[in-house]
Amino acid sequence: MLAPQEMLERLVGIPTVSRDSNLALIAFVEDYLAGHGVATHRVPNAEGTKSNLWATVGPAAPGGIVLSGHTDVVPVDGQPWTSDPFRLVERDGRLHGRGAADMKGFLAIALALVPEMLSAGLRRPVHLALSYDEELGCLGAPAMIRQMRERVPPPEAVIVGEPTMMQVVTGQKGSLGLATHVRGYEVHSSLVHTGVPAVMVAARLVTWFADRMEQTRKAAEEGRGDPLHDPPYTTLHCGVIEGGTAHNITAKDCRFTTDIRYLPHEGGEGHLAAYREAAARLEAGMKTVHPHTFIDISERAHVPACRREADGAAERLARSLTGDNAEHVVAYGTEAGQFQAEAYSTVVCGPGDIAQAHAADEYISLAQLAAGEAFQRRLIGHLAA
Repeated sequence: MLAPQEMLERLVGIPTVSRDSNLALIAFVEDYLAGHGVATHRVPNAEGTKSNLWATVGPAAPGGIVLSGHTDVVPVDGQPWTSDPFRLVERDGRLHGRGAADMKGFLAIALALVPEMLSAGLRRPVHLALSYDEELGCLGAPAMIRQMRERVPPPEAVIVGEPTMMQVVTGQKGSLGLATHVRGYEVHSSLVHTGVPAVMVAARLVTWFADRMEQTRKAAEEGRGDPLHDPPYTTLHCGVIEGGTAHNITAKDCRFTTDIRYLPHEGGEGHLAAYREAAARLEAGMKTVHPHTFIDISERAHVPACRREADGAAERLARSLTGDNAEHVVAYGTEAGQFQAEAYSTVVCGPGDIAQAHAADEYISLAQLAAGEAFQRRLIGHLAA
């Protein structure tokens, strides 16, 4: 039997950076669970290079609890780590390693407690759900969630174990990632009136994002925002832009990426529709100069918002186990909204601090690991009662 810290050491020691495969970790978890007589189910990606994994510990009965976490971590390239990021190192009451907080700590606790789950006489099961590519836009989980929906008796609740310092998070902004490609028409810049400068068209679209965010900010000042969120309005942002050949050529191509982080009650569809309308108006003008010009907008990722549920079972359970009765929301993305979209009652609650996620010398404190362990032991007691 491995203690949570020992299990975390094993998980951190298997690099699972999102650009690479996670299959080594999946195989480790499969072997570990098989050693305890627990059957597992893979849900791979199309290429077979990565996989989700889910398993049921206990009876195949309704009313169980899903403990959900992602296996992938962000890169360490260029970060000033003071120790090997893929070797768990304890210093001053902290366990350092890539993924220690986000979110292998939560998974380590769940896996380490499997023997206790099996010996507790569970009347309702624990369902373990491990996903891939959460860091790339929550790409892996939906296929696993759909399969669990088909094969798993309806659970009472889903707990997504992102690091929240064991606070019960009931709301999360949604995120819509977009890629825009502007195809212009090249001419000498002295004849700019006969060409279509893709960079200048793209600049107008980027400015549209800034103007739109000013509108959402003013709406929040007028009481149409959500004061629980920081900031209390939908944000729109351009992070990367590239295009053009030379200063004296109207650019043939310009590409840029943007994100819309929208309030749960607002949704992202209205913002996307407005953006497409603005792009269509610009494109119509471009085509009067040259018919082969265009503006293409594609969705890179869409992470749905998590909304607070009216008398939600997951919230009620998590609050009873933590004693936390305050309201908490987050702006970062999680898979909670994807579970909610399949009619699962869901909250986000896990050990560690999101401020340590993605950082050099990422860590989870021993105190937070212990708090997460105590929480999951109380959960086992709830399911055995």
